[in-house]
Amino acid sequence: MKKNMLNIAVAATLGLAAFAVSAEDMYRGAWYAVPGVSYMNTDSDLEADNGGGAFIKLGKELSEHWDIQGGLGYNRASEDTGIAGVGGRYKQTTLGADALYMFSREKFRPFLLAGLGVARNNVDYSHPTLDIDGKKTSWLANVGLGAQYLINDTFGLQADLRHQWSRASIKVSNGVATSSDTDTIGNTLLSLGGIFRFGAPAVMPVAAVEPEPAPVAPAPVTAAEPAPAPVCEPQYETITIEASKLFAFDEAKLKDTSVLDNEVVPKMKENKIFATVKVTGHTDKLGSEAYNQKLSEKRANQVRDYLISQGVEADRLIAVGKGELVPVVDCDGVKGRKALIECLAPNRRVEIEATRSMEKGCK
Repeated sequence: MKKNMLNIAVAATLGLAAFAVSAEDMYRGAWYAVPGVSYMNTDSDLEADNGGGAFIKLGKELSEHWDIQGGLGYNRASEDTGIAGVGGRYKQTTLGADALYMFSREKFRPFLLAGLGVARNNVDYSHPTLDIDGKKTSWLANVGLGAQYLINDTFGLQADLRHQWSRASIKVSNGVATSSDTDTIGNTLLSLGGIFRFGAPAVMPVAAVEPEPAPVAPAPVTAAEPAPAPVCEPQYETITIEASKLFAFDEAKLKDTSVLDNEVVPKMKENKIFATVKVTGHTDKLGSEAYNQKLSEKRANQVRDYLISQGVEADRLIAVGKGELVPVVDCDGVKGRKALIECLAPNRRVEIEATRSMEKGCK
């Protein structure tokens, strides 16, 4: 059984290496909880059958490639000494933290893991003439592999296979003499749990503020017919800023505001004729359409909020997200993830479009 499980682990590791893709698609920096159940293949030195248990973990997306998970686990198995009349159980309680290397940030996320912690191993077997027991608190170490699958932004599944080392003490007493032995044991665990993500930043809705129409003065009453009104053409001015100048790749938090400080804010303050200023966020086609739509909305809101913080009136600003719907390049035929990201850079942008309230040719 253990040999087969190790063979499965080796094959899965090779599969993960072949599967490795960019880890930049859906990284959010989210916190999440993982409750679940586990199946334990116990070390033969424990003279116990295979068993099972449950666990609860708290996780955090630290970067595009790394997660950390910490939590509590409990497993138990019935004795398997083969001695007639013996009963009882082996129980293990663990508390530890794992580092996960994530091969992808898309919906399917394979990973490798390694962790440390403490374990409480309790061997409690009984016999009419023998007493076999031992309690030992020791270090804990484990390595393994697994995968996450996100069904949506807030819920998913996680499965992993790990081999776990710790120390156990076994004492045998027959009423006359007592012998004891302490060994390093290795249990193999297969775990399955649900992922409940609650750290993804929420999109702040922004109500569109329509400019109030300017009052129209009544035409003076004269004997002569009034001159025809000039044809008025609305004036627009658009500033397009590459997303990479404002945000890190796949991030919605402003990293550099120098373009806004030097080009946008002064113009907005000095030109009150810009009655309406629309901030529009655009993304490339990498990732899902729903995710890109949310990312573009967050970026547009971040720019709008920053302009307001610098003194631009809120009722002049509208934030809109277009997602991947308005590309300027398509990059069809470009091969390789890195080359495709570079080619699609013009699509990742923020456009600031200002409409003048005083129109050309009108007084």
